[in-house]
Amino acid sequence: MRVALTGGIASGKSTVAGILTDLGVVVIDSDLLAREVVEPGTPGLSAVADEFGPQVLTSDGRLDRTALGAVVFADEAARRRLEAVLHPLIRTRSAEIEAAAPPGVLVVHDIPLLVESGQAGLFDAVLVVDVPVSTQVERMMSDRGWTREEAQARVAAQADRETRLRAATHVIDNTGTRDDLRDRVTEVVDELVSTDSPRS
Repeated sequence: MRVALTGGIASGKSTVAGILTDLGVVVIDSDLLAREVVEPGTPGLSAVADEFGPQVLTSDGRLDRTALGAVVFADEAARRRLEAVLHPLIRTRSAEIEAAAPPGVLVVHDIPLLVESGQAGLFDAVLVVDVPVSTQVERMMSDRGWTREEAQARVAAQADRETRLRAATHVIDNTGTRDDLRDRVTEVVDELVSTDSPRS
């Protein structure tokens, strides 16, 4: 069974990923892999430099994320070119980690933009960490020091709550206590482990 985890910004997805790890689940973090595949000396870094030029590299040959971000976030076509380079590398690395997992161990792919990137259909189960938009905004303001406008803009840049929930096979509500969240995650893991049947 292929399982994915996703959730909007400030929904608590990283907390859920930590709980999954505590429960013995192998969590494959696509954000970490996105960094790994462009480490110095990798084919990924060479491919990004070939696509966008030497100005996206630092003086010591590392990826200059700020410079690259300035290029791709202002230009939809450039962002898609970057994704075309990185996504196959991330998927390959993810498959390697999945294949190396011990038999019988649940593997969960942590993909923040699962819905936005159209990958939800590739998985048998989709776990969505869910909170109201107002909670996301309040958390970003209190935890990250952002203005309300900045927080609302970040939420608006992702799939809306309803779209994300439509992709879910399992919703993990994160409006309660940490104990409530752990109980719900444990319940979902137990259910996934006990069944091998994919969703229809």
